[in-house]
Amino acid sequence: MAKADLHIHTTASDGHSTPQQIIKNAKKHNLDVISITDHDTIRGYRKAVAEAEENDITLLPGVEITSDFNGHECHLLAYCFDPNHSVITDLLAQHYRSRLERGKWIVNELTKKGLDVDIEEVKAEANGSNIGRPHIASVLIDKGYVASFKEAFIRYLSDQSLGSIYNEYYSHHKVIESVKEAGGAVIVAHPGNLYSESELEELVDAGVDGIEFIHPSHDYDRQKQIEAFAEKHNLLKTGGSDFHGGDKEYQKFFGVVTINTKYVHRLVRLTDQRKALKV
Repeated sequence: MAKADLHIHTTASDGHSTPQQIIKNAKKHNLDVISITDHDTIRGYRKAVAEAEENDITLLPGVEITSDFNGHECHLLAYCFDPNHSVITDLLAQHYRSRLERGKWIVNELTKKGLDVDIEEVKAEANGSNIGRPHIASVLIDKGYVASFKEAFIRYLSDQSLGSIYNEYYSHHKVIESVKEAGGAVIVAHPGNLYSESELEELVDAGVDGIEFIHPSHDYDRQKQIEAFAEKHNLLKTGGSDFHGGDKEYQKFFGVVTINTKYVHRLVRLTDQRKALKV
């Protein structure tokens, strides 16, 4: 069976493997198709293109976009869009600014707790990538406040520790519209137990093309429920390992949590048709 992993993170966002290392790892695990889906950036995808070609791995354009869904964060996976389309570059540029402001807010909260952390240190850790909490965690480790990423999140960086986190993202409607304008498809990421069926139906009504049914957080029963929902609404089905590396639990799922490439073919067929209509 030809295998695909359509949910992978790199050092371009909150992953611990470089894009080039991801390609080597994909080759090692005999993956035929992958998509690098960093949070709100396609820098990882761009850096992996040449390596993927050299290793005969099909690399789909991808990104995991944070959106605002009724006042809550909603992660939407976008695939097979034109990475140079202005609606994509403009949207992701705004997300970079939003993540920077959120980073400043978190650093300010940590300062109030007596920790000596500066946003410039966090920006240096991110090295031009979108700022995320793992970058702040790295600074906390370097300064000796915590011994591990796990401790950093438990003590300082979890939603429970921080309370209401600064957040300013485009609405799910705007994200869906933008990705489709660029010829791509929009998939609801790791729905797990995050959404009620009525909320998923609201996302379907808003125009999502599919749903991620294979994910490490989904047990067998939940996977079957999501699969049934997808079939009921004639949605695309995707999946992947949500690989981050480092000391994250999901690192062990790379090369194990995969989907049959038949699901990729359906995804590509839809986006090819969408692009053809725009010619």
